[in-house]
Amino acid sequence: MAVPVEEAIAALSTFSLEDEQAEVQGAGVLVSSERGATNSPIEYGDVSAYRLSLSEDTKALNQLNALIQEGKEMASVLYTYRSCVKALPQLPESMKHSQADLYLETYQVLDMEMSRLREIHRWQASAASKLAADMQRFSRPERRINGPTITHLWSMLKLLDVLVQLDHLKNAKASIPNDFSWYKRTFTQVSVQWQDIDSMREELDDLQIFLSTRWAILLNLHVEMFRVNNVEDILQVLIVFAVESLELDFALLFPERHILLRVLPVLVVLATSSEKDSESLYKRVKINRLINIFKNDPVIPAFPDLHLSPAAILKELSIYFQRFSAQTPLACVIFKALTYRTYQRHYLIINHIGTIRAEHDDFTIRFASSLNQLLLLKSIDGADVDWCKEVKGNMYDMVVEGFQLLSRWTARIWEQCAWKFSRPCKEAIPSESNGSAESFFDYEKVLYSIFYGFFFIFIGMVEPLQSCLQVVRYNYTAEERKALVELVSYIKSVGSLMHRCDTLVVDALWATIHAEVQDFVQNTLATMLRTTFRKKKDQSRILSDMRTLSADWMANTSKPESDLQSHGGDESKGNFFYPRPVAPTATQVHCLQYLIYEVVSGGNHRKPGGLFGNSGSEIPVSDLKQLESFFYKLSFFLHILDYSATVATLTDLGFLWFREFYLESSRVIQFPIECSLPWMLVDHVLESKNAGLLESVLMPFDIYNDSAQQALAALRQRFLYDEIEAEVDHCFDLFVSKLSEIIFTFYKSWAASELLDPSFLFALDNGEKYFVQPMRFTALFKMTRVKLLGRTIDLRSLISERMNKVFRDNIEFLFDRFESQDLCAVVELEKLLEILKHAHGLLSKDLSIDSFSLILNEMQENLSLVSFSSRLATQIWSEMQSDFLPNFVLCNTTQRFVRSSRVPLVPVQKPSVPHAKANFYCGTQELNSAHQSFARLHSGFFGIPHMFSVVRLLGSRSLPWLIRALLDHISNKACDAFENLVYVHILTLNVTTLEPMTTGLQAALPKSIGLLPFDDGVTGCMRVVKENLNWGTKSELKAKVLRGIKEIGSVLYWMGLLDIVLREVDTMHFMQTAPWLGLFPGADGQILHTQDGGDSPVVNLFKSATAAIVSNPGCPNPTSFYTMSKQAEAADLLYKANMNAGSVLEYALAFTSAALDKYCSKWSAAPKTGFIDITTSKDFYRIYSGLQIGHLEDSVQVSSNNFEILGDSVAWGGCTIIYLLGQQMHFELFDFSYQVLNVAEVEAGLLSQTHKNPHVAQGWETLLEAMKKARRLNNHVFSMLKARCPLEDKIACAIKQSGAPLHRIKFENTVSAFETLPQKGA
Repeated sequence: MAVPVEEAIAALSTFSLEDEQAEVQGAGVLVSSERGATNSPIEYGDVSAYRLSLSEDTKALNQLNALIQEGKEMASVLYTYRSCVKALPQLPESMKHSQADLYLETYQVLDMEMSRLREIHRWQASAASKLAADMQRFSRPERRINGPTITHLWSMLKLLDVLVQLDHLKNAKASIPNDFSWYKRTFTQVSVQWQDIDSMREELDDLQIFLSTRWAILLNLHVEMFRVNNVEDILQVLIVFAVESLELDFALLFPERHILLRVLPVLVVLATSSEKDSESLYKRVKINRLINIFKNDPVIPAFPDLHLSPAAILKELSIYFQRFSAQTPLACVIFKALTYRTYQRHYLIINHIGTIRAEHDDFTIRFASSLNQLLLLKSIDGADVDWCKEVKGNMYDMVVEGFQLLSRWTARIWEQCAWKFSRPCKEAIPSESNGSAESFFDYEKVLYSIFYGFFFIFIGMVEPLQSCLQVVRYNYTAEERKALVELVSYIKSVGSLMHRCDTLVVDALWATIHAEVQDFVQNTLATMLRTTFRKKKDQSRILSDMRTLSADWMANTSKPESDLQSHGGDESKGNFFYPRPVAPTATQVHCLQYLIYEVVSGGNHRKPGGLFGNSGSEIPVSDLKQLESFFYKLSFFLHILDYSATVATLTDLGFLWFREFYLESSRVIQFPIECSLPWMLVDHVLESKNAGLLESVLMPFDIYNDSAQQALAALRQRFLYDEIEAEVDHCFDLFVSKLSEIIFTFYKSWAASELLDPSFLFALDNGEKYFVQPMRFTALFKMTRVKLLGRTIDLRSLISERMNKVFRDNIEFLFDRFESQDLCAVVELEKLLEILKHAHGLLSKDLSIDSFSLILNEMQENLSLVSFSSRLATQIWSEMQSDFLPNFVLCNTTQRFVRSSRVPLVPVQKPSVPHAKANFYCGTQELNSAHQSFARLHSGFFGIPHMFSVVRLLGSRSLPWLIRALLDHISNKACDAFENLVYVHILTLNVTTLEPMTTGLQAALPKSIGLLPFDDGVTGCMRVVKENLNWGTKSELKAKVLRGIKEIGSVLYWMGLLDIVLREVDTMHFMQTAPWLGLFPGADGQILHTQDGGDSPVVNLFKSATAAIVSNPGCPNPTSFYTMSKQAEAADLLYKANMNAGSVLEYALAFTSAALDKYCSKWSAAPKTGFIDITTSKDFYRIYSGLQIGHLEDSVQVSSNNFEILGDSVAWGGCTIIYLLGQQMHFELFDFSYQVLNVAEVEAGLLSQTHKNPHVAQGWETLLEAMKKARRLNNHVFSMLKARCPLEDKIACAIKQSGAPLHRIKFENTVSAFETLPQKGA
C-alpha cells in the first residue's frame, strides 16, 4: 500500500541530519550564484529601456569588462609560467651529430610557450589602445555623450590594474627572457633553410624589446593616451575618485581597495607627465592627501608572493617619465615622507589581534542574536510590520558589518604577507630560537629589496631555497604564527557562520534593500523635488528619472495610484509601502549611481571639491549628505545581493600557499613543506600544545582548499592542483601522526599524574609541575567529516587506528625494556603498564579503541584458547634460569633476594636497554623522574612487592604455567651429569643432576667418622673435622653441589613468597565474593554456608527479580530475564569451585618429595643392624653437614665471604631435602656444626666452674656465631616444613599419577618466621 505524500514528508521531517561534529572548519562548498551578481548577467543590455542615453557608455563598459577578463587570464599565464629551459636535455659529446634534431625539438617545445607570450604582447597593445580611446572619448571639451558612469570608472581602474600587474609580472619573471633567449637561439639554428622569415624575425625583435624593457606596458599606454593629448580630465577624475574612495572607505571589499592602491601611483605619474599644465592636479587633490595614502600603505599586495611599493613605483617610473621627475613637490616630497620609519604601523597582525579577538566575539554574539530574532519572525504569522522591518534591518546591518570585518581581516593577512616578503630576515635562523626574526630596519633597504632583491636571486648571489626560508619559514616568530592562526580561524568561522544561514537571511536582505531603495526614491526624492529642486528643471528631470526607473509603486498603499506620481501632497508624512523581497538589478544600481553623480556634479568633470564636495554647489549640505549616503549604499547592495560569492571572496586565503615567484627562480621542483605557510601554521599549533588553539588546528587546511580552488578555477593550471594535492596528502599524514602523538602524550601524562602518590605531592613545594594542563580534544574526536580537496576524511577513525598502533608499540617497548633488565624491574613494568592502562581508560571515554586486555594479550602472544604461557611468563622464567637463580642470594631476615656483590657465576648476555620518547614512559620528563624515583626503591632486590607484580601481570592464566615450569626444573629434568659430574646450565640443575654429584661426594667421605671428641674443646673438634672432611680433588664438585642446593632453596623460597601473595589475594577475593555466595569462614579455617542446601544470595536475588518482572503483564521479553537467572546460578557454581584453592608451597613440597623418592635408597640407606649408623653413614644429611660446616668456615673469611655468593638459600634447600628424606633428627644429632656448638657450650660451662679464662676458645668466636645463626635458620626452616608438610600425614606428600597433588585439608598453624629469628643479646 502506497504511503501518502503528506505522511511521507511528515515522517522525513522527523529525521535529524545533524551530528555532534563541531564546526572547526570553514565552509565546505563555495557556491557562486548569478542572481543579483555584481556584474550584469546580460551585459547591461537593459540600460536602453530606461532611456538615459547611455548606449555609448554601456558599449564601452562591456568592452572594458571583456578586456579585464582576458587580462586576468593573461596574468595567470604569466604568474604560473615556469622555465622550460631547465627541463631541456643536454647532449653528451658522443651525440653531437644529433644536435640539429635537438634544436628542432627544442624550438617546437618553446614555440608553444612563446606563442602565449606573443598573444600577451598583442593583447596588451590592443588593451592599451582601447583604454586610451575610451578615456579620450570622455575627455573631450564638448560633452557629446553621457558618462562615464561610476561603474565605467571602476572598469577603467580595473583594466589599468590588470595592465600594471602584467607589467610587474613581466619585470619580475626572469625565466621568461631566459626562455626567450633560448628560443631565439634555436630559431636561428632551425630557420637557416626556411624562406620568408623576415616577418618572423621582426615579430621576434618586437617581442624581445617588449620582454626586455621594464614597464613596457605602461610606456605603451602613455603613448596611446597622449596621442591626442586630451585625457588629463579623465585621469584627474579617476585620481579624485580613487583618493576619495580610499579616504572614505568607499570600497567594501579589500580587493577593490588594493586595486585603488595599485593604480593610484600610476595614475599620478600619467597625469603629471602631460605636456599641459599638470599642476592642475594638485589643485584638485592636495599633495598631502597623496602623501598620507602612500605613507599609510608603503607595501601593496599584487600577487601571493609578489608585492608593489608606491614609493618604489614613483621612483622607478620617474626615470621613464621626465616631466614627472621634474615635479619636485611630488617626486621628492613623497619619497622623503616615505623614508621616515612609518613602516612599523599596522602591518603585523600581532599588534591588532586583541582588537580582532574582541570584534570577533562581539560580532558572533550579536549575529547569532539577530539570526534568532529572524527565525522567531519566520515562525510567527501576521507579525507587526514595523517589528518585521526592524528585525530584517538588524539582520542587514549585521551582514554588512560581517562583510566589513571579513574584508578588513583578510586584507590584514594579505598586507602582512606582502610586508613579510618585503622584509626577509637577514639570516636563516629559526625564529623560535631567537624569539623574533631579524629584519631590515632601514626603509631604504626595504625599497631596494623589493625590486633588486629579486635580481640577486636571478644571478645566483642568493640561494633560492635559502631566500624562501628567509621570507617565509624564519620570517614569522612563534607569536606571529599564533596570531595568524587565530585570525585564519576567525575568518573561516565567521565565514562558515554566514555561509550556513544564507538561505535564511536572503529574504530579509532583499526586503531591507527594497525598503531602502523605495524609501529613498518615494520619500527622500519626493521631498527634494518639493523643496530643493522645485525650480531646477534639469535636476528635477534627473530625480524624476531616478523615481521612474526604481520606484515600486505596487508596494505603496498610502495613496491611490493616481496621486503617487504627482509631486504634491502632505509634506510632513512620507509614503507607506509594504516590504517586498524584490531587490534592484545590477543595471538599476548602475543607473542610479550615474544619475546621483549627474545631480551632484552637474556633468562637470572639473568640479572642484571632489565627487561630493560642496565647493560651488547649490545643493544644501543636508541633501548632499543624503545623496552621498545612498550613493555608497548602492555599491554595498550589489555585494550583499551576491551573498555567497562575497562570502567566498572574503574568506579565500589560498594565496598563502602560492610561491611561484621563488619556485620559478629556484633549482628545485618544489619547496619542502617546512617552507609552506599553511603547514607552518598547523605545525605551530601542534608544537605549541596551546589548548586554545588546538580546536583551530584544522582551519589552516582550508587554505589548501582555497588554493586548490584558485589553481583550478582562477589560474586554470592542473599541475598546480597536483602539487597542492601531493602536499596535502603528505601534510595530512604528518598531521594525523603528530596529533596522535600529542593526544597519547597528554592522556599518558594525565594518567601518570593521577597515579602519583598524594602524600608525595603534598610533601613537595612545587608539586604543581606534576599536574597536567587540560587540553580540548573533544571537538577533534568528533570530526568524522573533514573536508579536504573534495574528499571527506574520517579523522576520528584515523586517530583511533593510530592510537591502537601506539598502544601496541608502547607495550612492545615496555616488554623490550623489561627483557633487557633483571627480574627486579617487574615492579617498574607493572607500574608503567598500570599507567598505560589508566591512560587507555581515560582515552576510551572519548574515542573508540580496542580494549586494553585484547591489546595486552595480543602483545603477549596469549590470544589462543589453548595457550597458557605468555611472552611475559616466558621472559620471567628465562630470567630466573639465566640470572635470578644463579646470581641472586636470599636474605631470610628481610625476605628478599639481592644480587650477589661478587662477580656473577653465570655471565648474562642481555640486549641493551632501549630508549624512547618520554611519552612511552610516563608522558613528560617531570613525571618520568617522579615515577622513576619510586621504581628505584624496588630495583635492588626481589621480594613481596615484586611477587605481587608477578601475580598481577601473569594472572590466573599464565601463573600456573610458570609454577609448573619451576617445579619441573626441580624434579623432572634429566642430564648427563651422572656420568660426567660436570656442572651444566640451570635448566638441568635440579634434584636429578644433584644426585650424581652427591654420589661423588659420598665417595669422598672417610670410611669412618664418629662423634667429635670433647677432650680438646673447639680447637680439637675443628682439627678432627678438617682431617676427616678434606674433600681434596672434590672441591669443585663441592662448590657445584652447594650452588645446586642453593638454587633449589631459592626456588622453594620463591614459591613460599608466591604462596604468601596468593593467600592474600585469595583472602581479598573471598571477602568480596563471600557475601554474594552465602559463605563465611569457620573456626578451624573451613568455609561454611549460611544456608544449608539453599541457594546463594545472588541466585535468590536474580530469581526474585525475574519472578517479579515476569509476573508483570507488560514484560516485553521474559526469556532474557530467565537467561540472567541461569547465568547467576552458573556464576555461583564457578566462584564456589574456586574457593578451595590449594597452597602453592605445599604443592611444591609435594613435587619435591615425589622427586626424592627415587633417590631414598642412595641418600637415606636403612642401617643393616637396625640401629643408627653413626660412624660409617653416608646419607645426605651427613654430606650436607660436611658441606655446611665447610661453607660456614669459608663465609667467615674476609677474603672469601662465601655468604655473598650463596646466601640463606643453601639452608632452605639442604634442610628441605633432609626433612623430606626423613633425616631431620639425624641431622640435628650428628651435624658437625651442632656438635661443635655443643662442645663450645660444655667447654664454656667447665671454664666458668673452674673460674678460668672464659676466652679459651678465642679465635673461633666468629665461626661459632655463624654456626649459631645457621642453627637458628635451620630450626626456622624445619618448623615451617613441619607446619606445611608434616611427615606423619602421608597424604600431604602424596602425588597422583597425573602429577596433581592431594592437598591436605587440616594442618597445624605455621610458626612465625619472626619467632625463630635471633633475639637481641642471644
